[in-house]
Amino acid sequence: MSPVYADVPILSDGVVTLRGHTLADAPGLTEQCTDPEMQQWTTVPREYTSDQAVARVEQTLNDWVDPWGPRQWAIEIDRDGAKAYGGSIDLRPGESPTTASLGFGLHPAARGQGVMARAVRLVAAYAFTAEPWGRPVTRLHWRAVVGNWASRRVAWATGFTFHGTVPESHVDSNNPDGPALDTWHASLGHGDALSPQHGWLMAPVLEENGIRLRPWRADDIDAIETRENDPVHWMPAHAVLRPETFEGWRRRRFELMAEGSSVEWCVADTATDRALGGMVVFSRWGPIGDTAELGYQFFPSARGRGAAKTGARLAIRHALAPMSEGGLGVRRLVAETAADNAASNRVLESNGFVRFGREHRVDQLADGGWGDGLHWELLPDSASVAGTVGASDAPDRP
Repeated sequence: MSPVYADVPILSDGVVTLRGHTLADAPGLTEQCTDPEMQQWTTVPREYTSDQAVARVEQTLNDWVDPWGPRQWAIEIDRDGAKAYGGSIDLRPGESPTTASLGFGLHPAARGQGVMARAVRLVAAYAFTAEPWGRPVTRLHWRAVVGNWASRRVAWATGFTFHGTVPESHVDSNNPDGPALDTWHASLGHGDALSPQHGWLMAPVLEENGIRLRPWRADDIDAIETRENDPVHWMPAHAVLRPETFEGWRRRRFELMAEGSSVEWCVADTATDRALGGMVVFSRWGPIGDTAELGYQFFPSARGRGAAKTGARLAIRHALAPMSEGGLGVRRLVAETAADNAASNRVLESNGFVRFGREHRVDQLADGGWGDGLHWELLPDSASVAGTVGASDAPDRP
């Protein structure tokens, strides 16, 4: 197919420029589509060839003269002092002329510089003001395979609202005959701010008295211990760490931090870095605001050595410290415990929490009876938040 050289609108914010593809982009497109990241997260053909890149360029140009075709741009970047191909972004027709979806991919040389977020803002502005298919677009949709954190961070940075995870909704290009992959879904409406709606929280590394708070790692699965002797009402079953559910549990912890609703730490021994349990500051109702909740769980062998007390102190300090100092800027911390969980109650008391309420018969016991629950709170003027919040070497993605 010979390309029709359509009049592709040039979009630019003064830093990033979007233009029509040219045959000169084919080598860069080939490099991009054979990159392991592209192969893992997209459906580009395996063993992508230069001939396929040329055909792709020609197709993008012909699509511009199709009244219902996708609108695709090449992303132009500065590379070694010259203008060069840096990736592609496309606007695809949706369920109606007023909806569309975004697809994008970057050449390895353009990654990590905020290029794609700029490109998405340019295309979103075009979609909402121009008439790609006869009418202005009112909503853009985004989806990505679960685990594609780079794509998710672009959607977060450009103001998309996340709607959830759809199970088994995308073919696994590396195993087409195997189970389908889950996908994240989000959308952006006309008039929405093209900037983050909330923070993307990270778990800073904090240390004190032989205890380290750090992000969870995949190999922490080896440290998980069974908790057969713990009463079932002390912690919801879905929250208890188990080897068979750890991979999904850990992924969900990073999703919650990306949603701005929690900071999730692994509590580890400083000398060995072996996991002892978990510590979390979270909100039940959305992104963390001026009030947050403290939670924790520890493996049986880690108990009785002060790890929970020290870990809670580090988490409290981070939560109450001002955002200008790297903390969460929380005004008030709360916690809930089972009334008969004496060890957990001592952890809170030792860190300045005060009991302010008791709920009767809220926790169902193993014998069919009901136990009471306690409510706790901690205010900054009743806790020591002196000292550093702690240096963070948390990764940009899990």
